[in-house]
Amino acid sequence: MSQHQPISRVINLISEDSQRLWSIGESEARRRLIAGDIDAVLGLGGSFALVAQDGERVVLARSLDRPMRYFLAKSVDGPVLIVADRMDEIAAELARRGWADQFHPSYTRMVPAHHITTLRLVGCPDPNPVHRRFFDPPRGELPGDLDVIGRQYIEAVYNELSRWLAAQDPAAPIGVPFSGGIDSGAILLCLYKLLLNNGQSPARLKAFTLSVDGEGEDARQAHEFLRRTNLEMFGEIIDVSSSALDPLRAVAVIEDYKTLDVECAAVNLALLAGIRERYPDWRLLVDGDGGDENLKDYPIEANSELTIRSVVNNRMLYQEGWGVDSIKHSLTYSGGYSRGCVRSYACAREYGFDGFSPYTRPSVIAVAEAIPFPELTEGSHERLYALKGEIVSRGIRSVLGLDMPVFPKRRFQHGSVSASRAALVFPQNEARYRRHFETLHAAVV
Repeated sequence: MSQHQPISRVINLISEDSQRLWSIGESEARRRLIAGDIDAVLGLGGSFALVAQDGERVVLARSLDRPMRYFLAKSVDGPVLIVADRMDEIAAELARRGWADQFHPSYTRMVPAHHITTLRLVGCPDPNPVHRRFFDPPRGELPGDLDVIGRQYIEAVYNELSRWLAAQDPAAPIGVPFSGGIDSGAILLCLYKLLLNNGQSPARLKAFTLSVDGEGEDARQAHEFLRRTNLEMFGEIIDVSSSALDPLRAVAVIEDYKTLDVECAAVNLALLAGIRERYPDWRLLVDGDGGDENLKDYPIEANSELTIRSVVNNRMLYQEGWGVDSIKHSLTYSGGYSRGCVRSYACAREYGFDGFSPYTRPSVIAVAEAIPFPELTEGSHERLYALKGEIVSRGIRSVLGLDMPVFPKRRFQHGSVSASRAALVFPQNEARYRRHFETLHAAVV
């Protein structure tokens, strides 16, 4: 090869063992990516972060539930694309090759979920990536009947749990991080019925609830939920000291500084550490992440950028942020849960767990997107916030034949810690978290 012709190289640091494709192998999945077959990529079941190369053309795609980052390095032979789950893995690879001075966290890029991202490694300067959407569900097509909506939503959740369960070791125990809230409650009930319907023992299940210093409303709520559904035998409290909550460590694990995500990750790490200490070999966890995003159950008043019109009228706003064509789209972090997925994925990986949430699957999101939110809410915040409990409880009753308790929404970090301790443990200071994040790579910046 001529010394003037650039060599296109790809260094993929994402291990094949981390892929969780349910029905096909990674080589077939990569073939679909290269072919650009939108429907075939959408049909990939499971969790994935895939890279495929055809000469100078490199194609990347990921599922919503996990991060995928890339960095374009320069060598004397031409561009080198490094792909990884994490920023620090990219930094370490650059340092290993003597290119540490090229790195800065903001130079890494997050592949946006639900898109096929194509790069061309053609040399200096390399063109911007092209993002092509592979998941584009129609919006607002369902009737405004909460019974119909609830049934279709829980049917989709149940079916995704069924597909996931079929891919697991039938003897492996299954843990549900459990607050007794709507999302984790529906997960536990669906798994319970699914195991019974498949002729498997529901004794595989445990509902793990975090309690900090023996306090927190989640422990009381979880107990009440299990009592009212006659499932008390599955409950298990993981009690930790407030000294185990370390937001700055959470910043390092999730490589982010957004206050609510950092706080959520801090309590998640404490819960997972407690489970791991008690059960050294436990692997499978099924959580409720993505449920709030699907049914738009966030306080709009807490975000000055949002109005109820923007929330109900923008496609997958809470899942994807403002979209890759928006000025507000962050190249470094993507947006919405597409950014926040690390609070589950990175924390689970830190302790060797294999996590899953059916709420992040396209079939479930498609039902949520088909809900006629403008018609059902008529501009009312209160109607929007009431919808989730109505939809899920009606769906659980219709699909499972069970009555599900519904409690007021509470964030994980607020339910596991007493109100008096929360302000001390979580100072609500994004600037502090951002400064700490910047120090993590100070040696190579």
